Order: sequence, then structure tokens, then C-alpha cells
Amino acid sequence: MKTVLLLSALLSVFIVIGPGQATADQQPEMIAEKMAIKLTRGVTNTFTSIVELPKQTILTGRDMGPVGYIIGPIKGTGMTFYRGLIGIVETLFCMVPQPGYYDSMIDPSYVWQGWEPKRDTSRTVAEEK
Repeated sequence: MKTVLLLSALLSVFIVIGPGQATADQQPEMIAEKMAIKLTRGVTNTFTSIVELPKQTILTGRDMGPVGYIIGPIKGTGMTFYRGLIGIVETLFCMVPQPGYYDSMIDPSYVWQGWEPKRDTSRTVAEEK
């Protein structure tokens, strides 16, 4: 009986003290700032998602040549819906620290990022050998 009482007392102490020890050392202002960034990113992605259509057309055309101007609009339509959906989700759940710690759910975070051409690293690897 003593061991059961001792174990339940020890468990109660862990239950009471545990969450206080597990909290992050973030200031409330920092958490509020990250929530605001996630909200702003969500609203921005919701309203600028239509830009994915010309973006994907241009990028796919640049990477694939003439065939890219046929595949690009299809890819752009899908990315428009995807970025819009992600924007709505981030807007609605801006107070939830998921994924990561208020990280972006899509890469690149905004539609105006990611226009750089892909680098071809295969030539530099072959030249080093």
C-alpha cells in the first residue's frame, strides 16, 4: 500500500511540474510575432495564388523548352489551387504552431520566390574527377 501511495504521489508531482519544465523559453511577444507572420503568409498566399499560373508556365517553359508551354499551364492550375488551399489553412490555423514552429507549409513561402533557374551541378562534379 505504501508503494502505491508513493508511486501515485511521485506521478502527481511529475504531472504538476512536467508541463512547466517542457515549455519553450520563448517570450510571448515572439510567439505572437510568429503567429502574425503565419497569418500574413496565409492571407498573402490565398490572394496571390493565381500568380502560380503564369509563374509555372514561364518556369516550365524555361526548363523544358516548347513542351513546357503545354505542361506549364496544367502545372500552374494545380499549384494555384494548392497554394490557395495552403493559404486558407495557414490563415485559419495561424495560432497552431504546426508544422515545425510556425514554419511555412509550402516551399517557397511566397509566390514571388523561387524564380531562380535550377543549377546544373553535374558538370562541376564531372570536371572535378
